Amino acid sequence: MLKFQVLQFSRISLTSPPSIAVNRASITSSRSVMAYYSTTSRNNGKLLFRQLFEKDSSTYTYLLADVSHPQKPALLIDPVDKTVDRDLSLIQELGLKLIYAMNTHVHADHVTGTGLIKSKCPGVESVISRASNAKADHLVEPGDKIHFGDMFLEVRPTPGHTCGCITYVTGDGPDQPQPRMAFTGDALLIRGCGRTDFQGGSSSQLYKSVHSQIFTLPKDTLIYPAHDYRGFTVSTVGEEMQYNPRLTKDEEGFKNIMENLKLSYPKMIDVAVPANMVCGLQDSVAKASL
Repeated sequence: MLKFQVLQFSRISLTSPPSIAVNRASITSSRSVMAYYSTTSRNNGKLLFRQLFEKDSSTYTYLLADVSHPQKPALLIDPVDKTVDRDLSLIQELGLKLIYAMNTHVHADHVTGTGLIKSKCPGVESVISRASNAKADHLVEPGDKIHFGDMFLEVRPTPGHTCGCITYVTGDGPDQPQPRMAFTGDALLIRGCGRTDFQGGSSSQLYKSVHSQIFTLPKDTLIYPAHDYRGFTVSTVGEEMQYNPRLTKDEEGFKNIMENLKLSYPKMIDVAVPANMVCGLQDSVAKASL
């Protein structure tokens, strides 16, 4: 049986790139056939990090854990329902204690695995942004910090692909992983970005989000997106500022690109969005209401 930790709350300001102190393991806010890829830690072996892939939706799921902590607390970012058993098996093999299953936004191309994880591992806490209007155990807001062991992620608002998109960024400080890591969801992809023509999307808002909340991070910050369709696995803030063919344009140029993509209607959206608004357990919720 996996074990979990109790939550507490505090908030930081995101008007400029923040400097953050380490606190206890918690979420803090002001309201008291599929392969996996591995990346080595850059912080004396404290951080265990795995990049996992779901091929049908080309989705990356990220596993992070503080293996220097006695309890080895872990979290998953953007789990997919089809690969929940794989992810939980890996967590068990590595001797980790899963505490959070988190989403960067309400996905339209796959059903989140958070609901299944909670049903298989009672006590795991689901996390999504309050702005998403979705259901979860913890609805985070800009500036919130999500702690696992002696490490944490900060929550940065990056709406534009959807109205509730957030980016999770590893903490700043000598005892946090270096270089920093940003889990950008669909807001910023490698040499691209998420579409802005549904789910409350806005090209102007996305442009401002990326430039104010991601491109203000140190240039060596590693970019880990929710998807890639060409085989890329990681980029950096500096690379995207220089080479991203959309976000290197000025705002009007970016808006013109986004308004003329002529993308097809997402094939999973009518199934995925309703399910993901209720933590991926749409059928269970529907049955309970009968």
